[in-house]
Amino acid sequence: MKNNEVISFVDQNGKRVEAHGGHLLYHEGMYYWYGEDRNENYYVHCYRSKDLKDWEDLGAIITTLTPVVPFNKGKIKHNLINTDGTKVNLERPKVIYNKETKQFVMWMHFENGKDYLDAMAAIATSNYPDHGFTYRGAFRPLDYMSRDCTLYQKEDGTAYFISASNDNQDLHIYRLSADYLSIDCLVQKLFIGLYREAPALMKKDGIYYLLTSYCTGWLPNQCQYATAESIEGNWSELQNIGNFNTYHSQPAFIFEHNGFLYYLGDCWGGVNWEKIEEFDYTKSCYLCMGFVFENNQLFFDKDKE
Repeated sequence: MKNNEVISFVDQNGKRVEAHGGHLLYHEGMYYWYGEDRNENYYVHCYRSKDLKDWEDLGAIITTLTPVVPFNKGKIKHNLINTDGTKVNLERPKVIYNKETKQFVMWMHFENGKDYLDAMAAIATSNYPDHGFTYRGAFRPLDYMSRDCTLYQKEDGTAYFISASNDNQDLHIYRLSADYLSIDCLVQKLFIGLYREAPALMKKDGIYYLLTSYCTGWLPNQCQYATAESIEGNWSELQNIGNFNTYHSQPAFIFEHNGFLYYLGDCWGGVNWEKIEEFDYTKSCYLCMGFVFENNQLFFDKDKE
């Protein structure tokens, strides 16, 4: 991945990478990039790379035909296609590996494809990082609404699910069960009434940094961040990072490479549109930037150019 550059990544065949709102997992010497693919009957696409430059297309790993084995608990929706044959929406897929169960666990945002009223979290699991996923269903965490989301895994294996709730007004942080397949408890309600979405979390020198965007649909806006010494502790007030539209991007995920942390943002509809009627999903691309930690403040390296 190139730094400070808007990129339309391509695979080994020169075809555009379709991995929007995604996540990067490093496992046994390989980087796996998961993300949304809205083409054909696809939902989640997967790519892999040894160097973050050359990407191999591993295909769509969640589709309308993915096997479904729903949980036998709670209020679960298990359909991957509507009764009228139209697709549902599965957004912002995130994958982490559970060393104890030896399973790859994917959490996503589920909607029915017609409106955004379901507001559910969805789960899929596999014994492999790049194929063999089974869809386990969608539900509301502790009966709360759940939209834009991310996962974070601590060094000790504790995992957290973070999602926009209460019609996007608030951001919730949940601690996951030991198998990562359910909610253990709600540990934080953040940014009450501030309409923050697209969460991405990282840790640097003992401090957690949580990046979010404001809710403006597909339009980019000012990214902000908050800090804490503990995920379950007290969080700071929000502070700006980047310019007024985060350089035409919205947070997708944060990843580490060679000891450095990087931001990967979605440039929904490309970078040259300003009106929603001009939006074209097929022109969506990506922006990669590094971070600068300076005087207890966070910057993108692009801020310093």
